[in-house]
Amino acid sequence: MKYRKERLDRGIKARCEDIFALSSYREILYLAFPRVLPVAVLLILPLLKDVVGLYWEKVLMISCIIALLALSWDLMASVGLISLGQALFFGAGAYITGFLNHAFKLPPILTIPLGTLAGALFCTLLLSPVLRLRGVYFAIVTLTLPLLLARFIETTKILGGTEGMSGLSPLPDIWIEMYVPVLALLLCLFGFRRLINEDYGLVLQGIRDNDRAVMSGAINIYWFKAQAVFLAGLAGSFAGAFMTHYNQVVGMAAFAMDYSILPLTAAVLGGVGSFAGPTIGAFILVPLSEMLRAVGTLRVVFYSAILIICVVGLPEGVFHYIRRKYHQFERMVEVG
Repeated sequence: MKYRKERLDRGIKARCEDIFALSSYREILYLAFPRVLPVAVLLILPLLKDVVGLYWEKVLMISCIIALLALSWDLMASVGLISLGQALFFGAGAYITGFLNHAFKLPPILTIPLGTLAGALFCTLLLSPVLRLRGVYFAIVTLTLPLLLARFIETTKILGGTEGMSGLSPLPDIWIEMYVPVLALLLCLFGFRRLINEDYGLVLQGIRDNDRAVMSGAINIYWFKAQAVFLAGLAGSFAGAFMTHYNQVVGMAAFAMDYSILPLTAAVLGGVGSFAGPTIGAFILVPLSEMLRAVGTLRVVFYSAILIICVVGLPEGVFHYIRRKYHQFERMVEVG
């Protein structure tokens, strides 16, 4: 009996990546495995807090926060808005949440959603006048806005000035601390992926590729850009709002450059334009940074070298490389 090699993905794609013709349980497992496994791992890891320790559970939580910021960056990039200031979303959500709790004594169950919505709306209004800018000009504006707000708070001494606001209400339970970021990350990941594959997402991608052609179709591209900024701001502001109650303090560090550079690096490392790529990049960068902490000041050297190797060796991104290799999986079949 003769056999030949067959690519497993060749017989199951009917029209596009979202429509498949399945003929066996193997093909069902082939499609479900890369989608179910990461979700299952994220949901199981918090249950292992007694095994891996609370320190690595905190690393998991921070990875989810950076992944949320990376997702917000990728959504803005899908409409052609390249941001260098995701710290703007993080800081706005953090300060509004901290102010609501510090001034009005509202519980976290109210301050986090209110801070998320208000932070996204504030950032959208702040960026609305510059949505007509393109490329590096928009990026420069987003880079300077977090620095401007930090200096404004420092100079005017509002919202606690350089000392910030401390003694905020803690989150009610450790399970909330571990599972809320995970669930928020999964919601944003699958929500953004579904959104970008709908007709609405096609308009956003059309604005990125050729905004003049979209404008010729009587579509207000600046209104769509504002909506994309608001949706991205929801993810970024939630990250800041949650971290405010997790740390029980908010200060000028909420506008730190780390919250702008890490999401951008995670998106580039994981693969821009996929949403899953920035998430994978965040879960590579944050644990890697913590593992290299033992080498002291050499951490920056090793960290930078690994990033350069990954970016140069995998310019498409880790996610796109893994997906391409996964779909090249072959099996032996009988020759009829």
